[in-house]
Amino acid sequence: MQSAIEAKGVTRIFRSAGLEPVTALDDVSVTIRENEFFTLLGPSGCGKTTLLRLIAGFEFPTDGEILLYGQDIAPLPPFKRPVNTVFQSYALFPHMTVAENIGFGLEMLGRSKAEIGVRVDAMLKLVHMENLKNRRTSQISGGQQQRVALARALAPAPKVLLLDEPLSALDYKLRKEMQIELKRLQHETGITFIFVTHDQEEALTMSDRIAVMSAGRILQVGSPRDIYDRPADRFVADFIGETNFLTAKVDSIDGCKASVTLNSGARICATVAEAFRPNGKATVVVRPEHARLVDGPGDISGAVDSVVYFGTDTHINVRLGDGALFTVRQQNARNGGCGFDRGAAVGIQIGDDAAQVLKD
Repeated sequence: MQSAIEAKGVTRIFRSAGLEPVTALDDVSVTIRENEFFTLLGPSGCGKTTLLRLIAGFEFPTDGEILLYGQDIAPLPPFKRPVNTVFQSYALFPHMTVAENIGFGLEMLGRSKAEIGVRVDAMLKLVHMENLKNRRTSQISGGQQQRVALARALAPAPKVLLLDEPLSALDYKLRKEMQIELKRLQHETGITFIFVTHDQEEALTMSDRIAVMSAGRILQVGSPRDIYDRPADRFVADFIGETNFLTAKVDSIDGCKASVTLNSGARICATVAEAFRPNGKATVVVRPEHARLVDGPGDISGAVDSVVYFGTDTHINVRLGDGALFTVRQQNARNGGCGFDRGAAVGIQIGDDAAQVLKD
């Protein structure tokens, strides 16, 4: 598949008089495919927005190259790049109507009135806002403003659309609705979307692939399932969803399987990446939904410490022999409890390939 954006060894260092230089991006290389919903995910200050701004042309790399369909665009100013950005604040014109906001960028590009009218109508239909075309943007809701910002950015048919945390100002229910809408728009337009967020659930829900970032570096790139089920290291496992971390000693390794002894004394099997050969002390990770509680012996034993009801599921926290807590997530059935009381002795069964030895 053809690449839309390629960053090659990109570094961005910010320098201010009298202050230490700050490295926002440190030798970042990544390839983003054509017609892909690609997400840059990480905590505040990890460099994800800086990378987006470099692609947009609002910042320039200290070192490295940024290619758009194989051509170096790093020296080009923003208005010469076939790239548009949807900002967190939307940046709409409140004195203009919805239709006028959508057509504004096309006017700046010198398009004819007839062409603008046709394109604006197509964008209104795309975002389901035909009946609000003559309403001022100051008179519509936050979710509707978000749709106008998207329509305005899509109107010139950019090759790449950049989205800088555009859903963060919306309430939870509206944010969930807009996640579905964004994915639909990307699928219908065929434009490459590059989405920036710190919200793990948002990234898992919407993305074809995710790049997890920390301290100016990309730690792992993969599909949502790859990132969640096979994290590259402890940071990725901890940042994406909930998980259990167990301290262990590696006894032996055979191919991609390792035999480990946990601090609690239990011995279990865990997967290990081919390129990673841990020696001695290690961290083992198990997702809460990949384990099951049993009333009797299990792979690990402990006592129920607390039971927390979340509506769709229940989290049972089990105190292991070494004092560590292990969480098991159990989906709730209609009119059924979790079946385990606080203080009950329980076993924990770990599914095949559920435990993984990680890099710290």
